[in-house]
Parts: sequence; C-alpha cells; structure tokens
Amino acid sequence: MEDPITDPGASTNRRRQTDLVRLPELRSPVARAVVPVVAGIAVLALLAGFTWAMAAYISSGSVDTSDRLAPDTFPIGQVDYLAGIVAEDGPLLFAELGTPVGERSIVVDHSGDDSANGWRVYWAYPADRDARCTVAQIVGTRDFTDCEGRTVSVEQLQPPLEGVRPVVIDSTILEIDLRGVSG
Repeated sequence: MEDPITDPGASTNRRRQTDLVRLPELRSPVARAVVPVVAGIAVLALLAGFTWAMAAYISSGSVDTSDRLAPDTFPIGQVDYLAGIVAEDGPLLFAELGTPVGERSIVVDHSGDDSANGWRVYWAYPADRDARCTVAQIVGTRDFTDCEGRTVSVEQLQPPLEGVRPVVIDSTILEIDLRGVSG
C-alpha cells in the first residue's frame, strides 16, 4: 500500500494539501550565511527603534530634563510621623538618592517640638571629607560612622551648598527640593 505522506505521487483521499508543501530552504552557502545575519540586524534595529520611540515618548520630545525623567522634588512623607521617627531613632538616611546629576545619599534631620518646622538636610559624608567618604548610621542614635571609622554627629555632616532643602507642604508633607543640585 502506498503511503500518501512519504510518496507524493500516491493517489488517495487521505492526503492533505499541506502535506506536499515544503518549507523554503536556502540552497547556496552564501544565502545560508548572510540571511540569518541580516535578519538578526533587522531585529536589533527594530529593538533600537522601539527603545528610541519609548525614550522620546517619556521625554515628551524635549531635550531638557523633566519631572518624568528627573523629578525636582523627593517626597518623604507626613511630617508628624517622620518627626516621631527622628525623635525616637535619629535622623533619616536615604542612601543613593537618584538626583538629576547622579546618585547621592542624604540625611534628613529634625529638631524642635513643631513637626512642620526644624527640618534640615545634609549630604551623607562628613564636612571635612569628600563625597567618597559616605557615612553609615549607628542604629537608634544621631551618630554616624564615616569611611575611616570615626564617629560623627549629624551636625558634622556636609550641608548641601547647592540649595537642596527640605520643604513642608501645607504643614503636613515633607519633600526635599532637588532643584539646586548641580554637578
């Protein structure tokens, strides 16, 4: 008996049209070498185009930084809650805060009885060292250890000279204004 799948010349009603259609094959060695490379380049070009389109969409076509790419403010939270945390556990350390000029760590401190006033911001390195000497907080205290193992108080940290400052909105929300950050 003739098999309609292996013998295309077999005459039977069980044979289907797709059984006879062969997949295209590249016959020359040059075509077998070049076509996959060209297809790979086309896929990479499509991915690059898609990535560029998403970046253009996110930036809204502007070459300047925007709040979508680099926010001007960093929201922290409710001032009453945060003042209680600072009073109990010490200043808040925000490690590697993303800013328009890169990664920086900041320390947020509060003093006084009024939770809407008395907020201060420091860079997370001692005032007598550079930014490479970051500090780590001693848990539950207002003290930090620097890159040399020295113990420093929050007041000995570098205040931001660029204009980074705490802002209290409607006496309830604390934000850090990052507009003054420069390279």
